[in-house]
Amino acid sequence: MAKILVCDDDREIVEAIDIYLTQEGYEVLKAYDGEEALRALKTQKADLLVLDVMMPKLDGIRATLKIREQNNMPIIILSAKSEDADKILGLNVGADDYVTKPFNPLELVARVKSQLRRYTQLGSTAEHTGQEVYEAGGLSINDDLKEVTVDGEPVKLTPIEYNILLLLVKNQGKVFSIDQIYESIWNEDAIGVDNTVAVHIRHIREKIEINPKEPRYLKVVWGVGYKVEKF
Repeated sequence: MAKILVCDDDREIVEAIDIYLTQEGYEVLKAYDGEEALRALKTQKADLLVLDVMMPKLDGIRATLKIREQNNMPIIILSAKSEDADKILGLNVGADDYVTKPFNPLELVARVKSQLRRYTQLGSTAEHTGQEVYEAGGLSINDDLKEVTVDGEPVKLTPIEYNILLLLVKNQGKVFSIDQIYESIWNEDAIGVDNTVAVHIRHIREKIEINPKEPRYLKVVWGVGYKVEKF
């Protein structure tokens, strides 16, 4: 049974999310500000975090930054603001997905399931079962161990970043449009997702490239999409 930590200063929202997630068989942990969420993660293991942006004591953005220092768990942020800038900010600090308030609880449940499925596929605790390795120059992905290295040095990616990079490395030289990347990774229709994909691409570059502004591996084909260079 997966454990979901839900953090929002609006207790009614926490209770509503609790009801829907519990009905789906998840165990729900509760917190009502960012500091309480950090304390909860020190004493209990959670598989996913649903986190509001606007909260007292420690807001969701700063809480996400602190959590990402230690934990690679999927994070879904909740925000009452629908502007792209707020969504991008959440993704920039390490969130995997966002849901804008007011939201349909069933949509949130679907996104929780989707993120947990990707995290499970990433297999951060999976044992080695073979040697399915994909390489592009000095970039190597061991998809059995779920490990990424560049010139022998390990690279730590979030589940979304890993799956995007794996898609591109497995199809070296092929250009994927933003919509194709989104639909392949998120398994849902791509509607207004340019910024979402671009933020994750930038994070990947910052982690695998010596100079992200002059990438060796992950390149943009202007007006078309992205590809990993074929070596």
